Amino acid sequence: MQDTICAIATAVGSGAISIIRVSGNDAILIVNKIFKGKDLTKVETHTIHYGKIMDGNKEIDEVLVSIMKAPKTYTMEDVVEINTHGGIAPTNKVLELLLKNGCRLAEAGEFTKRAYLNGRIDLTQAEAVMDKINAKTDMQNELATNSLNGKVSDLINNLREDMIQIISNINVNIDYPEYDDVDIITNDIMVPKIINLKKRIEEILKESKNGKIIKEGIKTAIIGSPNVGKSSLLNELLQEDKAIVTDIAGTTRDIVEGQISINGILLNIIDTAGIRNTDDKVEAIGVEKSIKVMNDADLVLFMLNNNEELSNDNKKLLNELNNRNYIIIVNKIDLVKKIDISKLNKDNIIEMSIKEKKGINELKNKIIELFNLDNIETKDPTYISNVRSIGILELCLNKVKDIEDGLNNNYPIDMLELDIKAIWEELGKINGTTYEEELLDEMFKRFCLGK
Repeated sequence: MQDTICAIATAVGSGAISIIRVSGNDAILIVNKIFKGKDLTKVETHTIHYGKIMDGNKEIDEVLVSIMKAPKTYTMEDVVEINTHGGIAPTNKVLELLLKNGCRLAEAGEFTKRAYLNGRIDLTQAEAVMDKINAKTDMQNELATNSLNGKVSDLINNLREDMIQIISNINVNIDYPEYDDVDIITNDIMVPKIINLKKRIEEILKESKNGKIIKEGIKTAIIGSPNVGKSSLLNELLQEDKAIVTDIAGTTRDIVEGQISINGILLNIIDTAGIRNTDDKVEAIGVEKSIKVMNDADLVLFMLNNNEELSNDNKKLLNELNNRNYIIIVNKIDLVKKIDISKLNKDNIIEMSIKEKKGINELKNKIIELFNLDNIETKDPTYISNVRSIGILELCLNKVKDIEDGLNNNYPIDMLELDIKAIWEELGKINGTTYEEELLDEMFKRFCLGK
């Protein structure tokens, strides 16, 4: 991290302003070479200066240059931000001059990576930066803010602090058995400590489901036979003509997607091809995609036609939904009723007429109830929502359960101490107290260049 990096920090394209960010030991010196105005090497930190960017004697643009000296900067290095006019040409020219004068083009996420490696933020906070950029709802923004402020880090740090007390006591017992003023850690003492640790990890994982819903939304698949009203439902929910609607069965041959927000939670809705046996090769591919979407969805909206008897194909598909989050929508209630739904789960049924705009609000309320969205909305959203962190916690939970079994089988404490320490180190990977270089490279390459 000895070199000085630069990148465009704003979206590429025409706009009022573009910002080129520079960070590193030589950031101020390099920018000063191409800046006509005050001597930037002599100005105070956290000040803004008017001037011009020059390529030799040629003026490139009028700019405002922000000078921020280490360590009170985003990367904890010297940082300079050049505010240019927002055209593509002047922005790229300024970047080109920086590269010619000693900067290196930053890798994706390298500014945030340097903030992490220099100790300004931990790994959960670094991940929250990208969540903040990608936030589409107030709830997503609040979730990212709490993580960025260190609230998620505190959950993990508190676990590790309690574990280090256990590890320290065990080590003292082993290395200094003659000390009378240190508690002797026996299996009887350890069991409640491990049970408490298990409960706390289980609670964090339980809450993480809410975090995942806030961050990623609810992947919702609209499933059913051809011409049952799937595309009409999508259009009605989105309040736009997203999908083509006709009376011809099999019109939808590929998935059509859209998003709505319910109680601050995104519903990622996918309209699928009608599921039926067909000799049409293109339609058959659509049906195959529909089955895959249904299997991957967090919520299945299974649509039936009030004016048709329940087919064997639909009965078979309904049986596959038993262990899933699903809502049965009986559409076209404005027509004569021919379907028998007496044997279906009445708690999961919404009767609807999209044509007459009946049942849409009832559907939204059922989704709120099914995913407990009212509770998520009213609680302070301090959840672990990152898939990487959740995976580590699940691994740690399994190891804690193994230790609990070992204690119940009277395994010696000194044998279990290594397992406890392994969990402590594994938890450190969540906030980056312990890390592997490959992990950092993989994580930060998902960031945009200027961040």
